[in-house]
Amino acid sequence: MSRSLKPEFQEGGSRRQHILDKAVEYIQSPKFGTQNAKHAYLVDQVGLSQTEYLSCLNQASSGAFLKAATGWD
Repeated sequence: MSRSLKPEFQEGGSRRQHILDKAVEYIQSPKFGTQNAKHAYLVDQVGLSQTEYLSCLNQASSGAFLKAATGWD
């Protein structure tokens, strides 16, 4: 049985921000495994785009991801 998100939680849906906020919490939590496993789950199972995932990763790291990627201080 395959599961899918309700339309309001899918990209462009009225409650998409809820999924993105939960993704930030998920990324921050050490109990859910490695960052690689979290990325695979959020992109493949939850349906986040790469852009959404990177945005959530940046929020989870308090902006450190973007600073490291761009060299900005």
